[in-house]
Amino acid sequence: MKAAIDKVLSLSEGESVKELEYHLTSLTDDQLTTLITNAALKGKDSAAVIKAIFKGSPVSSSDGASRRLCVYKHCIPLCESRDLQTEVASDIIGLLMLETHTLPGSALAALASLFVDAIKVGEMGNGKSLELFPTILTALAATEAIAYGEGELSGDEYKKQLINSLCSSRWDPQCVIHLTTMFRDVPLSPEELQFLIEKILRMFHKLDLQEVPPLVYQLLLLSAKGCKKLVLEGIIEYFREQDVRQKAEQKEGESMDVEVQTIPQDQLRHVEGTTILHIVFAIRLDHELGREFLKSLKVSQGHPLCPFSIALLLSVARIQRYEEQVFEFLKGAVTKNFKDEQVRQGSKLLQDLLPPCHSTSQMILDTVKNSVFGWDHVTQSLVQLGFILMDSFGPKPGPFGKSIEAPTTTAKTPSQLACRLGGQVLQESFKLHEPIRGEILEQVLNRLVTKTASPVTHFIELLSNIVLSAPMILLESSSKVTETFDQLSFLPLSTVQGLLKAVQPLLKVSMALKDALILVLRKAMFSSQLDGRKSAVAGFLLLLKNFRVLGSLASSQCSQALTSSQVQADVHSRYNSAANEAFCLEILSSLRRCLGQQADVRLMLYEGFHDVLRRNSQLASSIMHTLLSQLRRYYEPEQDLLPPVKLESCITAQGDQVFLQEPLAHLFSCTVHCLLWHQSVNETTGGDDEDEEDEGGFQDELYTILDSVTRRMIKSELEDFELDKSAEFSMASSVGVKNSIYAVLVMGIYEVLMEYIFITGNYSKNRFQEVLELFNCYHKLADILREKSGKGRTLASKTPRSLLSLGFVSTLLTALFRDSAQSHDESLSVLRSSGDFMRYSVSVALQKVQQLEETGHTDGPEGQSPDKTFFYLCNITSVLMWRYTNIPSAVEDAGKKEKSQSMSLLCLEGLLRIFSTVLQQYPTKLASFLCSLDVSEEMEGEAEKASLTEKTAFYIRQFQRALFSQLTGGEEDFNSREAQLLVSILSLLSRLLEPSSQQFVQMITWTVKICKETSFEDISFSKGLLSLLFSLHVLYKSPVSVLWELCQDIHSALGDIDQDVEVEKQSHFAIVSTKTAASTTLLVLSQVGKVLDEVDWLIAKKKDQSTSDRTTSGGATQSTGQQDPVEKAVTLQLGTLLTALNELVQTALPTGACTDTLLRELSRTYTILTTLIKYYIQVCATHPGQLPARLEKLVKLSGSHLTPQCYCFITYVQSGEASVGANDKKKKRKEEEAVMAASAKVLRESKAIPTLIFNIEQYEKFLILLSKKSKVNLMQYMKLSTSRDFRINAATLEAALQEQQQESQQTEASQVSEESQAPKKKKRRKQ
Repeated sequence: MKAAIDKVLSLSEGESVKELEYHLTSLTDDQLTTLITNAALKGKDSAAVIKAIFKGSPVSSSDGASRRLCVYKHCIPLCESRDLQTEVASDIIGLLMLETHTLPGSALAALASLFVDAIKVGEMGNGKSLELFPTILTALAATEAIAYGEGELSGDEYKKQLINSLCSSRWDPQCVIHLTTMFRDVPLSPEELQFLIEKILRMFHKLDLQEVPPLVYQLLLLSAKGCKKLVLEGIIEYFREQDVRQKAEQKEGESMDVEVQTIPQDQLRHVEGTTILHIVFAIRLDHELGREFLKSLKVSQGHPLCPFSIALLLSVARIQRYEEQVFEFLKGAVTKNFKDEQVRQGSKLLQDLLPPCHSTSQMILDTVKNSVFGWDHVTQSLVQLGFILMDSFGPKPGPFGKSIEAPTTTAKTPSQLACRLGGQVLQESFKLHEPIRGEILEQVLNRLVTKTASPVTHFIELLSNIVLSAPMILLESSSKVTETFDQLSFLPLSTVQGLLKAVQPLLKVSMALKDALILVLRKAMFSSQLDGRKSAVAGFLLLLKNFRVLGSLASSQCSQALTSSQVQADVHSRYNSAANEAFCLEILSSLRRCLGQQADVRLMLYEGFHDVLRRNSQLASSIMHTLLSQLRRYYEPEQDLLPPVKLESCITAQGDQVFLQEPLAHLFSCTVHCLLWHQSVNETTGGDDEDEEDEGGFQDELYTILDSVTRRMIKSELEDFELDKSAEFSMASSVGVKNSIYAVLVMGIYEVLMEYIFITGNYSKNRFQEVLELFNCYHKLADILREKSGKGRTLASKTPRSLLSLGFVSTLLTALFRDSAQSHDESLSVLRSSGDFMRYSVSVALQKVQQLEETGHTDGPEGQSPDKTFFYLCNITSVLMWRYTNIPSAVEDAGKKEKSQSMSLLCLEGLLRIFSTVLQQYPTKLASFLCSLDVSEEMEGEAEKASLTEKTAFYIRQFQRALFSQLTGGEEDFNSREAQLLVSILSLLSRLLEPSSQQFVQMITWTVKICKETSFEDISFSKGLLSLLFSLHVLYKSPVSVLWELCQDIHSALGDIDQDVEVEKQSHFAIVSTKTAASTTLLVLSQVGKVLDEVDWLIAKKKDQSTSDRTTSGGATQSTGQQDPVEKAVTLQLGTLLTALNELVQTALPTGACTDTLLRELSRTYTILTTLIKYYIQVCATHPGQLPARLEKLVKLSGSHLTPQCYCFITYVQSGEASVGANDKKKKRKEEEAVMAASAKVLRESKAIPTLIFNIEQYEKFLILLSKKSKVNLMQYMKLSTSRDFRINAATLEAALQEQQQESQQTEASQVSEESQAPKKKKRRKQ
């Protein structure tokens, strides 16, 4: 064989080609192929042998051409066989590529078919010989004609046939990557490229996961030819499906306790990470790819984001030119998702029509979890996204930098939800990724320091969560926290309190941090800024609360958990407790200095001492001595002197201004609460003898002082405080300011003493007599203040905040209303006999609840503890509920009727506020809250088992009965305020009902019945009741039919705009009468607006869907025979609304708010009808077909019924305004300015009319367009009106001219008389 090879080589090197040709002709094909195989296997001379064969095989001869073809046919499988060395195979293929263009068309066709067949049967696993295929196809495309079957095809057509055949056949998964690489070199038309890419994307599912990234890489290179969008969407869709599948398997595995994993999670995540890197690399090189990626995501609204596409977006955001676009898109996607879900949840119609929205927030959180698998390219952008969401959607500053949002425990609005999502992203990222922890902490702390003008509660909450979830990790970055401490004295007080509370667990485990804080707080004590000194007090009080001294009560008596278990490790050892004692006493000595500072600083101290004592009982002696020495300064020790307190020392003057120096009432309050708590602790623990000796002194002295003050305060007249009825309380003078301060202090002391006597009185009749006497003094002073404030606006008419503690209010109300013990009856009857005292106790409860609703906490001890506050709230609610339901106002004595009614109203108002507060502040505790209101025995047994809906329904029935008895009692017994409060409570409670429950249906049936049967003409009550009806109805089904009936009732009640037309008397709802019709109209129109919003939202959704369907599939989305359910619902909603509006447009509505609002809603209706018509124009363009019959009916309804009536209504409104203008003229003929102002107002109000006319004409314009597109004449239903034309009404003109003529005659006559009188006056002067 070697000889044969040598002979061929020697002949090729010789001059004579003929000899070589002759020699090759003598060899058979088998001998020739054996020759090539041997040469190739030895690796030597293979290329030279093939060159020699080609040299001796001229294409001009048929033998030469066939020999060449034979070489090609043999070499292709030989290179694919993996028997050759890589270099040898590369040489052979390279040589074959050079000679390809010399082959005749038939040979090229045969070779191409050979390749296609080999690919079909999977013989191209190596992919080496595939490099030759593009050259063959290119040469083939250049061939003029090739025999194909019985005819001929051009080379280009033949190439298309081959590619089509290849893409339609089955591919071996092993050769997909080689084929993709190969097609990069094949010239393809756009259609062929799309067909090919679709084929490759389908092959993704058949590949091993590890092979996906290299295929993606080749596909991205292939996308340089075009179809970039298709490639990116295909890759994203593949990984979306893999994620869904992996999640489903994981869930299934968890539920069955079996590991079902066809896709290992870590492998999938690593593959996704690599793919993302490939795509981002491609986008860096090809910006067109980046633009296509963002464009396709913005357009495909129907295809929601997935964790993979979010991770890809975040990685792309690292490229500077895309950063802003990506974050804007993600921000928009998050808020749109939250808003859409909110809109959907608010309407039963939308819930039935559309499935729940895919949660973008969940996808983002999944991306955070997935990023733990080495996605370092995503983490930086995740942090950025978290802060962007928190900065953009955090609470906004109101006036003077205060937050305008009430504090709430749960996020409800889309903005709040987006802000919370930002916090969750940052918190999870902090836990998972060590490298970015420092940056997250630094950015959070920077925002706390720099954002002093806007609320930072969301950042404090994030910091607190980070500290609780990873305190030890945070200690690594404690230097950043220390740096922030240096800024404390310059920060707002609320920020300081939040920050210190958040980092408090760290102080227990880091001495360095604690020492740094103490240094800063000591400096702040001497700050020139008041806020700085208050911050120091807040910080020291927090430290005192949380560093317990040995022997203090167990932390179970603390009002809130302090920290996570890992932080509590070193706190309880003896050494630490001893160190804590010295540390706490040192702080107390620092705090004593505050007692010489401004009232605000002292106030903070007094409000904080009680909490410190509860948490650190060993500090009692020190704190009580501090309070006692402070109290002695203002106590009058002479027992015969009145008053018992030195009020002059409590104020200070600076120039003309008077200031409060000592909040004496708060000092008393603090002393009383600390003393009572200390006494109760001693009783329960039976204190040590040594302690008793030590403490007995201050206890006895404090009791003596308090009893003496009580006795003398009761004896003191208001004149003793210089506060009698003649006293001045004007805030304009220093005397008035001084008296106002005195009054507030004295009232506060009265209240504190009432609480002290009640608690220490042990139900003694004499002690309760003292409570009542103190109250009478308090009441007298409160009346004077109220009277004085009523006369002038100089004094704020708000009652000063009560100093009774929430716990005491709860105890007091329970005793007054629910205590039925025989032994207590005599003493309590003293207090119960005073109606004023009873009402006062309920009104204080009301004030406390209001404060809780607005700020999330109350004044006084335990006011900051959510658990205690909730407990007291439950008790108060239970009492108020019992009082209202068990003692109806009608049953009480006739003499007390007026007062007792106000008592019922107070209870009811309290209940309304409490329900509102609990819904806002304690949404997770609703079930236990309702369980605690044991107003009836019938609920007791079932309370534990019942669901929230059942518990709520029980209380709803209580209030329904009360309202029903109001409505059945006759109009003279009807109390409008009580009925309104009941409706408000029912509205709040109905939110807790599950809309799908039987109880909800009963509630809505009852509300409809009441609205249909109640005929009291009370505007406020009817508004409340109808608002309740609408809020329920929208969660049950669409309210359009109810709106239509109400519009008929309004038309019937107010009459027609044409006075000659008699309206058929209809009364679906008795609540609509002539008196309530106007307010009902406004309510109905606001509900019409909401329905229009829903319809608009649905049309927008359909538009998005049809756009994304068109871009992704390009196929028809609906059959012509059956109308899409969303389109059907939109048409029906609009149809009923048009009918309802048709009734209103014919109604003689009072001009003003009603007509303006109706004109506005009509304008919107036509705008939305135009939007619907535009949508159908879009549908006709993509899917030509017949229009739905319902749409034609809708157009007919608008054209033949509503539009003509709109023009009549416009004329009615204009004539109404003109008559108003005429009346004004008659009344104020000489006041031209007033007339001009009136005409300006008419002009301003009449803007609604041109807008309406424009919208009607726009609607008609697009109808003409749709008629042309759909070949259906929709304009046959439209009647063009003359209302817009310039026209002269002859009768009106003649009347106006006559009036003008009369006026001018009168004016001339008056001028003549004036002229004739003037000379006479002059003559008189001359005489």
